[in-house]
Amino acid sequence: MNSPVIIPYQSFISVDRSSDVSVYLQISNQMINAIQRGFLPFGTKLPGTRTLSTMLKVHRNTIVSVYDELLAQGWIESFPNKGTFVIGKEQDTTMVQTFRQNNLENYPRETGFSFKTSNILDNPFEHSECEYIFNDGIPDIRLTQADQYSRIYSSILKRKAHKIGQYNYDGSEFFKQNLSQYLNLSRGLPISKNNLLITRSTEMSMYIVSEILLSPDDTVLVGELSYFSVNMIFQRTGVNIRTVSIDEEGINVEEVRKICEKQKIRMLYLTPHHHYPTTVTLSAKRRLELLNLSQEYGFIILEDDYDYDFHYDKSPILPLASADTKGMVIYIGSFGKLLAPGFRTGFIVAPENLMAEMRKYLGIIDRQGDILMEHVLGEMIAEGEINRYLKKSLKIYKERRDHFSELLSQHLDDYIDFKTPSGGLAFWIKWKIPVNLMNLSRKCARNNLFIPKTLLYQNKNLTAMRLGFGNFTLHEMEKAVEILSENVKMILNEDKN
Repeated sequence: MNSPVIIPYQSFISVDRSSDVSVYLQISNQMINAIQRGFLPFGTKLPGTRTLSTMLKVHRNTIVSVYDELLAQGWIESFPNKGTFVIGKEQDTTMVQTFRQNNLENYPRETGFSFKTSNILDNPFEHSECEYIFNDGIPDIRLTQADQYSRIYSSILKRKAHKIGQYNYDGSEFFKQNLSQYLNLSRGLPISKNNLLITRSTEMSMYIVSEILLSPDDTVLVGELSYFSVNMIFQRTGVNIRTVSIDEEGINVEEVRKICEKQKIRMLYLTPHHHYPTTVTLSAKRRLELLNLSQEYGFIILEDDYDYDFHYDKSPILPLASADTKGMVIYIGSFGKLLAPGFRTGFIVAPENLMAEMRKYLGIIDRQGDILMEHVLGEMIAEGEINRYLKKSLKIYKERRDHFSELLSQHLDDYIDFKTPSGGLAFWIKWKIPVNLMNLSRKCARNNLFIPKTLLYQNKNLTAMRLGFGNFTLHEMEKAVEILSENVKMILNEDKN
């Protein structure tokens, strides 16, 4: 082996003296990395402690400690009057030459093995630097009371662990107790904490439900227009998705019946409170009819309480799950959507025998959970903070909804049809005129308004958009609608010419 001095140790060993990790361990770990990556091949003779300490500008005793660490871990061996060597037989020195062209910090760009890929799970969301951005109905995080969350969170951190309570991987017992009572009072669900599974999000809830209840080639019914994230999860499971038309009363029950008469249906997915994306509410009559159909034909109803907390003109219709007496409905939702993103959580409501199986799956994908955050949410329910904040926020969102409705009528009445939604944070608008929505989106983006493609619905029978208003102040939505209107008129003028 050539002289060890030709190896550029300074190139792959650097010392961060502000780090909490001791200097000798920093050097040791980087030398082990170099050995593993082949830049210090087996049989390499290492520099003497004085030489290496000079090269790295550290004390000689530090390098002595480094070599002791490497020796203890079995990476090197020392021979009297010969020196210190990387354990193993001497190899070709081409690896050292290769190092001169490849810095040690270059991580492999590709795997050395094959693996399955999925186009189904490609991220559909887009991002933009535009000042004004439409979304599908997201709350305004600027309205969140971060100081209130911080106060409760801080008080919990100061308590002794045993006062916080026990945690099972299916959720904080304290939070589940309070959440079950909250759902009982707000949604008429006669449940206990034993009927609750706490998850990180609605999507995680959907994944767990799909893994347990669906098998490849099962048939799942969804609305003709439905929530794209949920459809992605269903497709990944390998089920057959059939669509059912949506009208002003929600999903077409007669179509559901006719399909059930011809084939076996495993599940029906619904967002009955405010259907995604059209915002229509499933009528009370159809809710009862669907419950009867599910019992008659044995299919599961997966009820997503999308936007349940956002209602402005009247009390919301109670969920199907509140009237389910045969255990045919699984109810999923999110809690704390009005709060800051880190204080939101998902949940599943189901009979106890199914809940026992769900806990097994949650124990694999999210065993630890977040007991502190859940305890904060539990205290916010117990202290009435959730109800007070919800009441305050709904007044603001109602004002924004009404103003957005006025703006659409004022600027776009000749071009669109829409109904002011009774709840939720988005409008469903249909275009009266033939306009290319992708082209409209591109033109708006050039004028500082971003409309993601996930909000655009266009085929030979439909030209529509779902536009969220909750994230805009009154002034911001005025600017957004103004830009939208101007670009629509620009496209129409271009078409005439």
